[in-house]
Amino acid sequence: MLSPVSHDPENFAPTKHSPIISAPSARRAVIDIGTNSVKLLVADVSPNAVEPVWEGSEQTRLGRGFYDDHRLRPEAIADTAKAVASFSQTAREQGASDLRIIATSAARDAVNAADLLTAVHSASGKTVEIISGEQEAEWAFQGVLTDPSLRRQPVLILDVGGGSTEFILGDNGQALFRDSFKLGTVRLLEATRMDDPPTVAELAALRAQLRSFLEREVRPKLAPHLQAIRQGELTLVGTGGTTSILARLQLQLPDYDRQLIEASRFTAAQVRVQLQRLWALPLAARREVPGLPPNRADVILFGVAIFETVMEAFDIASLRVSTRGLRFAAVRP
Repeated sequence: MLSPVSHDPENFAPTKHSPIISAPSARRAVIDIGTNSVKLLVADVSPNAVEPVWEGSEQTRLGRGFYDDHRLRPEAIADTAKAVASFSQTAREQGASDLRIIATSAARDAVNAADLLTAVHSASGKTVEIISGEQEAEWAFQGVLTDPSLRRQPVLILDVGGGSTEFILGDNGQALFRDSFKLGTVRLLEATRMDDPPTVAELAALRAQLRSFLEREVRPKLAPHLQAIRQGELTLVGTGGTTSILARLQLQLPDYDRQLIEASRFTAAQVRVQLQRLWALPLAARREVPGLPPNRADVILFGVAIFETVMEAFDIASLRVSTRGLRFAAVRP
């Protein structure tokens, strides 16, 4: 049986788990090629549970330089293919009988996505499945709901990634609305030129940009479905690196601890305090903040700003953290 360690799967290092299996299961793996990082989940999958065995993440920033012409850069493709090959080997070593490789926003939008698919196949012999935004949202919803405590209540799930953010509204285990929007941390980083540290005016400009995007793109689609929800019982659930890092910052966790992170709750005021703290620091100082992986010290500014603006725009008082995302659904057969 694997012994658990406390390394952070959001910061290049693997996390092993000691699974507790109560039903016959199969060990399966999924590699997720995102705009910011490549992630691996190896899990024992049974009809009613997904028990993580090994998790890891390597930042390759596939979306670097991408948004000027929507072309993936050769260096980013090469780094990503190398990471996929390494994780494919790890999946085999961990005894996975099946491996699925999926790619999301940057690959989905790239005019030269075929270059990425060819590079991955050459490096690992594996085929990549580029999933739609709707599929990404659906899997994010299903993945978060592998936490049984969230299955019977109204939830608004935000999966904030490097190139896109998925909004999923559900109640009693059923998705009422799901969509993927071109709003992501790497996308914003690539489009924004800021001082170091950013100025108050630059933060105000980003907030205004995010509010405008939400009012123009998200509210017209989401608001009619919100009216059918028991608003006072609605729980905002954040999945992805931003909220896991927020939890570690709030709890002053030096290492990744899934149980403590998933127990985290934030008020809108607490999110705002973290945003103001991070935006006041230069990049070098952010890289030294306990709980913040140094390689995410640039994109965290935009992730926290997205959550703060969503909570303000939709008058949501609290935020709950989930470490389970689309990989927990994609790993199922």
